[in-house]
Amino acid sequence: MPRVRRCATVALTALVLATTPALNAPAAHAAAGITATARTGGAPLNARSGPSTADGAVREIANGSRLAVRCQVYGQLVSGEVRRTAYWSRLSDGSYISNGYIRWSPRPPRLTWCHGTSPATATARVPGGQLSVRSAPRTGATKVASVRDGFRFQVACQAWGSRVSGTVRTSPLWYRVLPGRYVSAAFVAWSPGAPSLPFCGQAPATVPATNAGFIARVAPGARAGRVHYGVPASVTIAQAILESGWGRSMLTRRDHNYFGIKCFGTPGTIASGCRTYGTHECEGNDCYRTSASFRAYRSPYASIVDHGHFLRVNSRYRNAFKYTNAPNAFVREIHKAGYATSPTYSKNLIGIMQKYGLYRYDR
Repeated sequence: MPRVRRCATVALTALVLATTPALNAPAAHAAAGITATARTGGAPLNARSGPSTADGAVREIANGSRLAVRCQVYGQLVSGEVRRTAYWSRLSDGSYISNGYIRWSPRPPRLTWCHGTSPATATARVPGGQLSVRSAPRTGATKVASVRDGFRFQVACQAWGSRVSGTVRTSPLWYRVLPGRYVSAAFVAWSPGAPSLPFCGQAPATVPATNAGFIARVAPGARAGRVHYGVPASVTIAQAILESGWGRSMLTRRDHNYFGIKCFGTPGTIASGCRTYGTHECEGNDCYRTSASFRAYRSPYASIVDHGHFLRVNSRYRNAFKYTNAPNAFVREIHKAGYATSPTYSKNLIGIMQKYGLYRYDR
């Protein structure tokens, strides 16, 4: 048995290290003789303040420009001149461009995730022991390998699983390091800090170009929610518009959360996990900035399904379901029950339903 464990460890080490040429330094791709060049098709490319077209342009990059890439983030899905991808590169000046417009030569490197302006590295912290690598993100899953203290990982994504108390933290998050290979985040330290990772299986975000396009995206799920849970489709669409800012909020672009549903300790049965965001809360007329844990979803449709389920199974919203055929009254009841803390929440929702004629989706 010890021989099998040693072989598994060696195999995992070889596989992970073979995919991590960028672990040791911010400019590892340049040191390896790999260059990054902007390929725009002729017109200048906008470098942005964040990884989506909803983020402001900070400068223009000419076609053929050499790029100083620091690290990568997961953002909006873009079809560029080179590829279709949701990965964005953070440049040395702090701006972002889609990898869809980057030509790597002679080959694409394996970039590390960003923590702020710096590349982040993940290291196993198991002093005097070894960290188990399992086939699924739970402690009862098959152990397929183990790694030593100080081992560096290339993390692909994160998954919600068994809560583990480890040497670094107590956490239900697990990191996928290879297909079918997971390690508990409780034993992994990030330097200089943890990046914002996508959840495994999470679809890349897209931002609708028009308001009509946004409504068309949300309407089918809203109508399905009306059938399965009794939530008026007009209410669902209006809430998605208000809560997500027409799909442009960070919470929506990052984690497909269209309704601002929080975790309260658990992602529930539909969401993929939880992530902390800055937000505004109100107590009466006194509003302030704070942070909270919100649900993260695989797709927009999953968010819409969870919205109807969330309202139906929470007893605090029971009175609203007396008004499934009266959308305005339904809105007032969920507001009264505490869905949102803004004192004008129901007024705002009803205004949106009226302005965009959303009642037609209830028929």
